[in-house]
Amino acid sequence: MDAQHDVQGWIGRNLRDADGDKIGRIEAVYLDQDTGTPEWFAVSTGMFGSRVSFVPLAGASSDGDDARVRFTKQQVKDAPNAEADGRLSEEEEERLYAHYGMGYSENRSSSGLPAGGTAGGTTRTQTEGQGGGGDTAMTRSEEQLRAEKTRREAGTARLRKWVDTEHVTTTVPVEREEARVEREPITDANRDEALSGPEISEAEYEVTLQEDEVVANTEVVPKERVRLETETVREEQQVSGDVRKEHIEVEQGERPRR
Repeated sequence: MDAQHDVQGWIGRNLRDADGDKIGRIEAVYLDQDTGTPEWFAVSTGMFGSRVSFVPLAGASSDGDDARVRFTKQQVKDAPNAEADGRLSEEEEERLYAHYGMGYSENRSSSGLPAGGTAGGTTRTQTEGQGGGGDTAMTRSEEQLRAEKTRREAGTARLRKWVDTEHVTTTVPVEREEARVEREPITDANRDEALSGPEISEAEYEVTLQEDEVVANTEVVPKERVRLETETVREEQQVSGDVRKEHIEVEQGERPRR
């Protein structure tokens, strides 16, 4: 176990369980009122650190910039509730030690542990700076609201392609041939050709007329490429919660009059 001043220097560190999972932040170290021995961590747990849980220091060790205890995160989460008001009552300690499977005795020993020599509870504890080490100063603390972000699924987006049919009309230019009669007078230039046949006869002449016929059909033409991408949109969200603040005031009694 580290020296007392080293343990009290752990305030502000993250506390991790036996498996290395983060339990919470160490807010205070509670001492035995008689011996000044550190016995409890007061750890902020729950969402945004809104709950204070008590964890025995027995077997605690430094783990880099963090601290580690031999209990599990679930044990701490399920621990009996005790008010973090600077003092643990005997009843609160008894319930806490029973929860952590540690023996408890109301007979205190000089080591700050219960009589018998194994880690357990004492009758009274106090927080650092309230008389355990002879310091006349008090530490005033307050809770701060911390917002932590977690990533979760917000929904799905998909591209879907389907086919529908619509009736369209378009205009196409077309051509057709029509027959017309042209007449030309007999001249010296065409006289021999005009007299080449019989003088009086019957005859027929036929010409084939052409026209455009419109035939409608379809062809597939690629128009564009479509893909699905994501972009991050930043916005501000407000988080609210109740925080507790400690206040310190001076109480001064009147001097006795003669």
